[in-house]
Amino acid sequence: FSTAIAITEQPVSVSVPVGYSFTLRCRAQGRTSLQYQWFCQYQSDCRLIPGATSQDLPIIAEQTQLYTCRVNDLHRNAVFSDWVKVEVHQCVARGLPPQLWQGEPVIVLNPSEQRVEVGQPLQLQCAAMGVPAPSYQWYRNGNLLEQQKRKKLWITHAKVSDSGTYLCCASNRHGEHWTNAVDVHIGEILPPTEHFQLFHLVFVLATGKIALLVGNNRYQHHPNLMAPVRDVFELSRLLKHLGFQVVSLLD
Repeated sequence: FSTAIAITEQPVSVSVPVGYSFTLRCRAQGRTSLQYQWFCQYQSDCRLIPGATSQDLPIIAEQTQLYTCRVNDLHRNAVFSDWVKVEVHQCVARGLPPQLWQGEPVIVLNPSEQRVEVGQPLQLQCAAMGVPAPSYQWYRNGNLLEQQKRKKLWITHAKVSDSGTYLCCASNRHGEHWTNAVDVHIGEILPPTEHFQLFHLVFVLATGKIALLVGNNRYQHHPNLMAPVRDVFELSRLLKHLGFQVVSLLD
């Protein structure tokens, strides 16, 4: 019976730089002595690894592959461990990972700013190394995005409400690391000159001559942004030029 063998420690997925040395582990219990055999899969080719008959499989990372371990007993019962992914990063910036790396997440790819028309797909991408492989969680304007838990954030049909500042948190049992924050613009974006023309039109038509500017620069779940400071400064200068009394507030 398959229940005659129980895997007590599953191997875990990792995300490492090329050339990195590590060990996959599998542990099991059974009613008789047990035998182990490791397999790997690259693309659609699955093969037995010759000589890999120990509980531990030492690996020097060369290319991204999947691995599993088969455990047999003397009564021909057999079970397989979980398939795990060894993700290998071929191009890693100098100095990554740190010399005394303990497997904590290290960001190797940050998302980039996006400008997308309404209805078009929105894709943001990041990547991190880690042992075990990090899990991912995306945020927009500091709010957790419940469905976005992969390296790639994908929205099939972007809406204006999808605009905002995005960043991703990569975490494992050793800690967490955040990507850079990037701005995503959905819809037709006015060039800066048109923005100022629009502000000029609005303020010329306004009856009052007092302007209150508020720039929020501190967020709970991602690093501070510099844009609000710059925007408040630029608008304050413009409004004063137009004869407004300006009250500028931050945070």
